[in-house]
Amino acid sequence: MAPVSAAHTVDAGSPAAAPASGIVCTQLDDAARRSPAAVAVRDATGVWTYAELDAAATALAHRLHDLGIRPGDRVAMRSRNRREVAAVLFGVLRAGATLVPLSPHLTAAGLAGVLADAGPGVLVTDRANDDTLGVPVLPMDLIRPPLDPLTGSRIDTGTGTGPAPDDIALLIYTSGSTSAPKGVVSPHRAVDFAARSIAARLGYRSDDVVLVGSPMSFDYGLYQLFLTTLAGAELVLTDAEDPIGMLRTLRGTRATVVPIVPSTGRLMVRLARRGDAPEHVRLFTNTGAALTLADIQELRSVFPNAAVVAMYGITECKRVTIAEPDVDRERPGSVGRAIPGTTVQILDDDGSPLGPDLVGEIAAVGPHVMAGYRNAPELSAQRFDRDPLTGAARLRTGDYGRLDADGHLYFHGRRDDQFKRRGVRMSLIEIEAAAAAVTGVRAAAAVPPVGDRDLELVAVTDRSPEEVLAGIAELLEPAKVPVRCHVVHALPLTPNGKTDRAALLAPREGDPA
Repeated sequence: MAPVSAAHTVDAGSPAAAPASGIVCTQLDDAARRSPAAVAVRDATGVWTYAELDAAATALAHRLHDLGIRPGDRVAMRSRNRREVAAVLFGVLRAGATLVPLSPHLTAAGLAGVLADAGPGVLVTDRANDDTLGVPVLPMDLIRPPLDPLTGSRIDTGTGTGPAPDDIALLIYTSGSTSAPKGVVSPHRAVDFAARSIAARLGYRSDDVVLVGSPMSFDYGLYQLFLTTLAGAELVLTDAEDPIGMLRTLRGTRATVVPIVPSTGRLMVRLARRGDAPEHVRLFTNTGAALTLADIQELRSVFPNAAVVAMYGITECKRVTIAEPDVDRERPGSVGRAIPGTTVQILDDDGSPLGPDLVGEIAAVGPHVMAGYRNAPELSAQRFDRDPLTGAARLRTGDYGRLDADGHLYFHGRRDDQFKRRGVRMSLIEIEAAAAAVTGVRAAAAVPPVGDRDLELVAVTDRSPEEVLAGIAELLEPAKVPVRCHVVHALPLTPNGKTDRAALLAPREGDPA
């Protein structure tokens, strides 16, 4: 086993942010006190200032109390992106309850399963037929600031001061392509730390306008509420499923920061070429899946003043690493260094730390590690443990990567992405990266060997399948070259904008019977 250098158990320092209470809803308290008249959140129908958001959140906390919600209860939210979701988030937390953000795209069976596991006392929703689900419903349209808000009126949750740092703030359901949704139990302390640590690295400013199209059920979207509130910035909510509308909003609001997944970035580039260059955008952040070097170059060509920041994260600890802006120029493929106050480790199969440039399982250590999965003690024990040296909370991510000598992480794929073919271990990530490097390939997804079907590729390109495979063969050893390439107009996507790998595995026309 290689020795572990300090660079591979780097503590990145404490978050450079305002003094933290460890209670998430104090973020809004502070913002409303600092800048009550500043715009907090905007959607297609209007805006709320921080004072109005503060009043709406407090009014909702009182309404929930009147509905019988008490500290420790769960409140589900199912809604498209609209400004009321900000009041729901902070109002639920001020009531001492736990927010359960649900995707509006959940199937009936998926929704029933999550509701049965979460057991919410109320469902806040913008869907008329959700009153048939067996959970008391609070329509989203009823959430608004009172006409004569009573400032400083907070719900007493029994502690006299509101929720405590170890109370549960969020229950976020996440799942892989083959597993049932798992509820990640997220305490105030961990959520607040993660948000402040990310904020310290990204440096959102009070004059930023942050455009978000990701749904609030996706923690990438939800945490933008925390990041903008910490900065006193303006959050603009839109819908990534309407890319034309999203670009129109980007131009109309003169957005400066745009969090994206690769599919959204590609659509924005294609549409933005048709008008003047949006010079007001200063920053793109990316997670969920890696941008290719071609994607990054396209973003720079269309948005000339924007830096691109790569990140790696997982709901179970929110964020693991954040890169310096435009890190690809010096360290292609890096997803950055550990966020402030945390540590990244690379572990071998026995759980022992590995040295520089050796591939192993990525582990995250620090106060951002969440508290496990709801109603899943065995799975929680497998994934959440303690660092043997420090005793700090540690997450075994199940993802694979390596650290260079300076502590920069390189992501090699998820556990399910790793497989052997012809005796050679490989990952879907490296095959997809090689495909994306072939001239003319705009996006690609590899399909691992399953049953009688061999390794295949699905590509968005004007090139022929044979040309794509020939290009890959110039970059990878023979065992890693797919046996077949399917050319499509677009990759199937999940509601969060990630590649839908389950859909890729579905039979296609022309597949052998």
